[in-house]
Amino acid sequence: MSRVLVPCHVKSTVALQVGDMRTSQGRPGVLVVDVTFPNVAPFELQEIMFKNYYTAFLSIRVRQQTPLHTPSKWVTCLRDYCLMPDPHSEEGAQEYVSLFKHQMLCDMTRVLELRLILRQPSPLWLSFTVEELQIYQQGPKSPSLTFPKWLSHPVSNEQPIPRLEGLPDPSRVSSEVQQMWALTEMIRASHSSTRIGRFDDVLRRTPLYDFHLAHGGKMVAFAGWSLPVQYRDSHVVSHLHTRQHCSLFDVSHMLQTKIFGRDRVKLMESIVVGDIAELKPNQDKVKEFQNRGSDVGLEVIDNALLALQGPAAAQVLQAGVTDDLRKLPFMTSAVMEVFGVAGCRVTRCGYTGEDGVEISVPAGGAVHLATALLKNPEVKLAGLAARDSLRLEAGLCLYGNDIDEHTTPVEGSLGWTLGKRRRIAMDFPGAKIIVPQLKGEVQKRRVGLICEGAPMRAHSPILSTEGTVIGTVTSGCPSPSLKKNVAMGYVPFKYSRPGTQLLVEVRRKQQMTVVSKMPFVPTNYYTLK
Repeated sequence: MSRVLVPCHVKSTVALQVGDMRTSQGRPGVLVVDVTFPNVAPFELQEIMFKNYYTAFLSIRVRQQTPLHTPSKWVTCLRDYCLMPDPHSEEGAQEYVSLFKHQMLCDMTRVLELRLILRQPSPLWLSFTVEELQIYQQGPKSPSLTFPKWLSHPVSNEQPIPRLEGLPDPSRVSSEVQQMWALTEMIRASHSSTRIGRFDDVLRRTPLYDFHLAHGGKMVAFAGWSLPVQYRDSHVVSHLHTRQHCSLFDVSHMLQTKIFGRDRVKLMESIVVGDIAELKPNQDKVKEFQNRGSDVGLEVIDNALLALQGPAAAQVLQAGVTDDLRKLPFMTSAVMEVFGVAGCRVTRCGYTGEDGVEISVPAGGAVHLATALLKNPEVKLAGLAARDSLRLEAGLCLYGNDIDEHTTPVEGSLGWTLGKRRRIAMDFPGAKIIVPQLKGEVQKRRVGLICEGAPMRAHSPILSTEGTVIGTVTSGCPSPSLKKNVAMGYVPFKYSRPGTQLLVEVRRKQQMTVVSKMPFVPTNYYTLK
């Protein structure tokens, strides 16, 4: 959606120091920033952008215009949003944060004034600051890429004032600092950071929730679920263990469905490739097909889903099944009993680039199965952070970052998903656009990038060697396997050849990068010889 910059003024910027290393209070510092909009009529707020340096919880309040003869009111529109800047920088941790109106808890129309409240989740006081604040309203044009600078100046020994009422008890927060830093290794979708899940009663739990806690899992909110970002081992240790041995991931948040009926193939072919973008939230096309008299149905399977990934995965699993896993190649599946749990569907697939399986297991047997697998010393638990860096090394896409409803399979370097028969028949949604792209008429392509120095992150601009912005990074992180920084992003077709030298802008500094083939780390999928 288009947007336009709103002139704003920092009315008051004050850091409230409510405890530091020299006191015994052990309470965090709080930064409050009040912003007014002189000479601007009440407007609909579209986006808030600023540069942040510290791990903190952010709350936002807005003062909105009300009907005539009634006083304007302050409304809390965001509460305890976790800010996690990238620590991998010689300049120190920093990150550009974008918050959009659809992330807010209330209507963002008729805005008169804005208040940002940043609360440090540590008992140690740091003089933290934010820079380059920008406010956008819905408008007819895109914003400039230049940012007016401002800097907040902490004022020591000032006490909290009533406008901070309603913030959660800081004493519950300090234990979460390590979780928040671990999350900086994860890719942030939709221009936003992932929030810490402190209020687990509003998050869905997998059947393994208590199992994770018992094994030292650091739980975070992810896509509405409470899931482990890592365990007692660091993210890098978990990553490398998966590459060398095997790891067990809980991916039960992923929807499992069974489509049945005589017309089930017709249904799937009507929604794959191009038509998914037309679906409304929570829709499936089953009703539409049924209304036409087609024989098709959809059943949601309430199973847990465990992913056992790594070169030792098949050997570990073979000890608990009677089926010969040598006859189960990549992207095939079979129903079998696994370590005494009946009715499991084992699929030879995964999201790491390694050989492995995903096991759909009845919820009641999930803990038993996980416990049995962990008895093998080859197996360790791994969380979301390792899963993300593993999939990036394997060149696998994260929906919402690397592909979305605006991306064609050819642009996303996913042309292999189109079967030969369907290419010839051109009977899939979007064929009139996609088939010409297969023949070379494509404007942009997803490419791999490798660089040294500061790691590339999502939304970093990609430039030609002449300094012209030509694309954007969609995912990026330091590669634990390669000891280099890897990323993927989109560039015009003429720049997509492997070996092409480009520039990438990381924290306002340009550095060299080179287009690379993907996967960055060779895949080890099991195929029949």
